[in-house]
Amino acid sequence: MALALFHSGALKFGEFRLKSGVVSPYYIDLTWLLSSPEDFKCVVDAAAEEIRKIVASTRMDKLASIELKGALLLPSIANKLNLPCLVVRKQEKDYGVTGRIAGGSVTKGDRVLFFDDVVTDAESKIEGLKPLELLGAKIEVIMVVVDREQGGRERLEKLGYRFHPLTTISKLVSDLLQSKRLSQKQAKTVMTYVASAKQK
Repeated sequence: MALALFHSGALKFGEFRLKSGVVSPYYIDLTWLLSSPEDFKCVVDAAAEEIRKIVASTRMDKLASIELKGALLLPSIANKLNLPCLVVRKQEKDYGVTGRIAGGSVTKGDRVLFFDDVVTDAESKIEGLKPLELLGAKIEVIMVVVDREQGGRERLEKLGYRFHPLTTISKLVSDLLQSKRLSQKQAKTVMTYVASAKQK
C-alpha cells in the first residue's frame, strides 16, 4: 500500500496548505492512482479483500462513497465483490434525475459500507452519510484508504460508527522509511505533525 501510494504520486511529501488553511508536511490525492494502473489495482485489491472479510460476517447490501476521490475507486471495488454501489453527490442535483444519490436508489433498511479516500476530522464523512441515513440506510462500516490520525476515527466511533482504515499515515511513513523511500528527517517531520494534530 505504501509503495503504491508513493510510486503513483498519490502520497506526496513537502509543504501543502489544506482546505482548513493548516500547512501539512504531506498530501494524499488518490486521483493520481488513475495514471498508474498497477498501483490503482493494488489499492483496489486491498480494499476489496478487506471488505470481503467484513461481508463474511456482516450482511452488506450496498457500497457507497461521496464524490470525488473515493468514488473513483468504488466501482472497481464493487465489481470485484459483485455488490451494487452508490455515489453521494456533494450538492443536490436539480435537473434530470434529481437528488444527492447517483447510481441507484436507497431502500429503507439497506445495510451500507461507506468508503472514502482519507479521514481527517470526519466532517465530510458525516456530511456524506446524512443523505443515505435520511433515506433509511444503516451504515454498517466506514472504510477509508488512509487515516490521517487527526481525530476523525475517534469522532466517528464516538457517534457509534464502526471504522476501518486500510492503513494510517504512521504506518505509511514507517513502511516508506524502512524501504528507504523516505529520509529520517522527512519521517520525523510528518510524525511530529501527526503527534501535534492528535493533541488538538
